[in-house]
Amino acid sequence: MIFITVGSQMPFDRLIIAVDKWVAGNYQGDVLGQIGDSILKPENVKYVSSLTPAQFVAQVSACDLVVAHAGMGSILTALEYGKPLVLLARRGDLMETRNDHQIATAKWLGLRPEIFVAQSEDDIGRCIEAGLASARAASSLGGAQGIDRSASPRLINAFKTFFEKV
Repeated sequence: MIFITVGSQMPFDRLIIAVDKWVAGNYQGDVLGQIGDSILKPENVKYVSSLTPAQFVAQVSACDLVVAHAGMGSILTALEYGKPLVLLARRGDLMETRNDHQIATAKWLGLRPEIFVAQSEDDIGRCIEAGLASARAASSLGGAQGIDRSASPRLINAFKTFFEKV
C-alpha cells in the first residue's frame, strides 16, 4: 500500500494530482491519500481530509511506501517506521508555503538511500517506482530498520556538556 500525506497545515494539490495521474496507469494496489482541506477529489486514490495522530501512525506503519511533502513530521514518522519515502517539496514561488525551506530539506535528505526526491511532478512516478523497489528489497531482507525515537547518548552528552558551560 502507498500512503500519501500532505501534512496537517494546508492542501498540496500538485502532489495529489501527480500521484493520482501516476496511479491511473501504473499501480493496482491500495493507495490512501491524506489530502487536507483540498477541494480536489482524486479519481484513482482513496482519500481522507485528515487523520488523528494514532490513525496517521497506523497508516505509516501499515504501508509499503510514504509519499509526502517535505515536512519534518511526515519525514520523521516514515523514518521511524523504516518506510521508504518519496518527497515532493512545496514551493514558495507557487504559494504552496511561505518560503523554500522544504526544497532545502528535500535536497539534504535526498542523500539518504531510502529517500527519493522528486524534482517536479513529472518525476514523481520514477521516484515512486524506486521507493516501491526499495520496499520490496527491504522486505526480502526481513524488513527495514527504523530510526530510534530517542536521542543517542552521544547527542545527550553533547547537549549536557554545552549547557554546563553556559
